[in-house]
Amino acid sequence: MLIAQLTDIHIGFDPVAGPEELNQTRCRAVLSRILDGPHRPDLMVLSGDITERGDVASFERAAALFADCPFPVWPMVGNHDSREALLQAFPQIRGEDGFVHGVVERKGLRIVLLDTLDPGRHGGAFCGRRQTWLTAQLDAAPETPTVLFMHHPPVVSGIDWMDPDPEAEWLRRFGEAVEGRRNILAIHCGHLHRPMAATFRSIPVHVAPSVAPLLALDLRPTDPDQPDGRDLIIVEPPAFALHRWDGRDLVTHYEGVGEWHTMARYTEKLQPMIRGMMAERK
Repeated sequence: MLIAQLTDIHIGFDPVAGPEELNQTRCRAVLSRILDGPHRPDLMVLSGDITERGDVASFERAAALFADCPFPVWPMVGNHDSREALLQAFPQIRGEDGFVHGVVERKGLRIVLLDTLDPGRHGGAFCGRRQTWLTAQLDAAPETPTVLFMHHPPVVSGIDWMDPDPEAEWLRRFGEAVEGRRNILAIHCGHLHRPMAATFRSIPVHVAPSVAPLLALDLRPTDPDQPDGRDLIIVEPPAFALHRWDGRDLVTHYEGVGEWHTMARYTEKLQPMIRGMMAERK
C-alpha cells in the first residue's frame, strides 16, 4: 500500500494571482507527478496548512485541485487553516467533538489523523480532550501496526524560530498518550517546510518537505530583537512523501518535483549492474 503525503500547500498566499499563484502552480506540478508517474497511491493525506489564511475561497480552490484524484484524499488542519472552512470544502470529512481527526484502516495498518490546531497560534496544541480521544483510539487496537499523522512535529528541530518549547504542556500530554506504544511505527508531520528525521519517546518522527517554498536550513539561534538578514524562505522545488506499507514494514520516500532530466535508464547496457546487485541478495 502506498500513502502519498502532501503538506504545507498554502493555497491563497497570493489571492490576487488566482489560479496562477505560485503555490497553486507548485501543487499542480506535484499532483501531475503523482497521477502520471509510476506510482499510484492508495490514498493521500494532506497534513495541514492547505491554505494560507483558512478562508472558504482558498479551501474551495484546494478542494477543486484534488477533486479528480482516483483515490481517497484526507485533509488535515494546520495552524494556517480553519476547521469550519475545511469541513465546508471537503464534505466527505466529518468533525468530531470540535476537532478534525479520525482513523483510517487499510490493509492491516491503522492511520490516525490528529488535529493539532490552536486557532490564533502558530504553534501546536494537544489538549486533554484530544489526549483522551487518541488514548481511546490506541487502546482500541493495541497490537495493530499504527502510523500517526499530525501537522506540528512534537520535537525540537534546531530551526529556532519554528520550534516549540520542549517543556510545552501539549508535548507532555502527547508524550503520555504515545509512551510505550510499541505498535506505533512512525509519526509523520508537516509544518517545518523541510525534510527531517528525529525520534519522540523512542518513536520515529518524519517531517515531509513542503509543496509551498521550503524553509532555509539555518540552525543558528534566532534573536527576535535583532534581524540578521539570514535566509528564511527559499524556492526549492516542491516535494512530497510516499509511504510504502508492505504488511510488515513502513518505508518513507521523498521526491522533489522540477525540471529534472534522466541521467540513466534501465537498458541492456546497465543490465549487468542490476543483475549483479540483485544476485547479492541470495
